[in-house]
Amino acid sequence: MARVKRGVTAHAKHKKVYKLAKGFRGRRKNTIRTAKAAVDKAGQYAFRDRKRKKRTFRALWIQRLNAAVRPLGMTYSVFINGLAKSGITVDRKVLSDLAINEPAAFQAIAEKAKAALAA
Repeated sequence: MARVKRGVTAHAKHKKVYKLAKGFRGRRKNTIRTAKAAVDKAGQYAFRDRKRKKRTFRALWIQRLNAAVRPLGMTYSVFINGLAKSGITVDRKVLSDLAINEPAAFQAIAEKAKAALAA
């Protein structure tokens, strides 16, 4: 059996880790042991925060909707209840965008929601 020196393989594996650790500070970018740990942890944070990002944006949309319906004499929860009763199925992302970019269209939707609550 021929002897195999692993320098090339090890270098290639380390290079992958260093590429992912680019931009890290201190030893975390250029020492394989710390870089590997830092890259693993960064991957865990990235996975977690991809989920968290969706929650954060939903919360933002809800805050924007609440701010948009307050001048119309409603709260967010009353507005959503009115939408459900009127049978309007538009998600919060689109409603939030309408409230910012198309105030007249949003006001029409809000009026329909308010009418459904009164009936």
